Amino acid sequence: MPSTRLFRGVPLLTALLTALTALTVAGPAVPAGAVPAGAESGPARSGCAGVHRVDVPGAAYQETACLADLTTAGLAGTRYTDMADQAGLSAKGTRNPTGVPGVQIDGYFPDDSRLNATHGWSHDAQFVIRLPEHWNGGLVVTGAPGTRRQYATDTLISDHVLAQGFAYAATDKGNTGPDFFTDGREPGDAVAEWNRRVTELTRAAKKTVRQHYGRAPRHTYMTGISNGGYLTRWQLENRPELYDGGVDWEGVLWTAHGPNLLTSLPVTVARSLGRASDEDLIDAGFAEGSRFLWPYHEKAYWGVTQKSFRAEFDPAYDPACPGTTAGSTVEEILAPCASDASYDYASRPASVRRAVAQVALTGRIGRPLITLHGDLDTLLPIATDSDVYAGMVDARGRSGKHRYYTVQGGTHTDGLYDTHPDRLRPILPCYRSAFAALRAWVEKGTAPPASRTIARPAAGDVVTSCALPRP
Repeated sequence: MPSTRLFRGVPLLTALLTALTALTVAGPAVPAGAVPAGAESGPARSGCAGVHRVDVPGAAYQETACLADLTTAGLAGTRYTDMADQAGLSAKGTRNPTGVPGVQIDGYFPDDSRLNATHGWSHDAQFVIRLPEHWNGGLVVTGAPGTRRQYATDTLISDHVLAQGFAYAATDKGNTGPDFFTDGREPGDAVAEWNRRVTELTRAAKKTVRQHYGRAPRHTYMTGISNGGYLTRWQLENRPELYDGGVDWEGVLWTAHGPNLLTSLPVTVARSLGRASDEDLIDAGFAEGSRFLWPYHEKAYWGVTQKSFRAEFDPAYDPACPGTTAGSTVEEILAPCASDASYDYASRPASVRRAVAQVALTGRIGRPLITLHGDLDTLLPIATDSDVYAGMVDARGRSGKHRYYTVQGGTHTDGLYDTHPDRLRPILPCYRSAFAALRAWVEKGTAPPASRTIARPAAGDVVTSCALPRP
């Protein structure tokens, strides 16, 4: 989902929208497989030998660089990451590892849409693959959260897994920005492409890893936050043969008959226009304890999310709003469509449910999956999302492959912790513990703790630590 936060009253969405619509760091075109001049910040290392021979299968274009540090500490301010695209996703006090040398490959797969302007390419289906010099034999794959791009989870995911020795691959999902719904020919096509692009990248990254290291990865994990969590669920349901397991951080739930975003968000638009009450939001599944987060979400999340996804799946409902673009200014983009206050998913034509059905989840996971969700999530209420998804997994008889942890005090983006440190806790430390638990489950056969709530401690360091509770 579009992710922003307020910092001293100023929306950081401005930086995000700039990153989505402008050139991030422009540079000269480099032939596929070449190392851009000046890319090496130190002497050549054995781990970078032969990098020019590594080609990403299926890529239409790629650039390869040998770098002294693949983490954000080393890449910030360079063309190899985009800090603006990560804004608001992590708490200020987050500590990440540094000093991971290796190879980075940036490029794109064939695509006919042009929403991603990163590197001045104006080409969607962009990806990044990072290959650490000291490899542990594994691969981690993710898709961008919200409508962000391929570098969005560098701080949340890439740094941590690279330091453990994993190769890392991320995709922009094939379309980006608030106008993502303009991609594709039919309703639902843009979101359906997200799943196809993750599958495409996973297959290509596995072969790239084999080229670079001389052998295929022993273990491949899928993971992601928000829309990336949805992608994790979908991949483990539909492409389980590609992965050994996954961690789903508050994945978006899509079901053809509801619940989904289009059944939970219209009431938020109605409330913003004075046509619904606070109690109506509680009845719709929003947590009573999340009231203090509602004013911010009303300004930064609810309206744009509802109108963009309604335009994606049900453009005939109100063709004039948002029309061919979500807006050209921050105010226009964030503003809801007044017509969405009356949107009733259940009464819409069957064609709308068919559009959602092509991307819907079933709960039929084929590999171990750990789900985390904050109980104060005010964009994807836990009662209408992960609580429901856990029930779907159980109904499919797959509960033995699933663990579900509710994070008390967690909300949709960890950046909001800095505004409300007395009421919230970052989910990232719990995510890292969950990823370690998944590895132990897959690689050692050590089952994680049973599904439960991770209580918010009354004291202590919640920014950097979170233990999965055992009975």
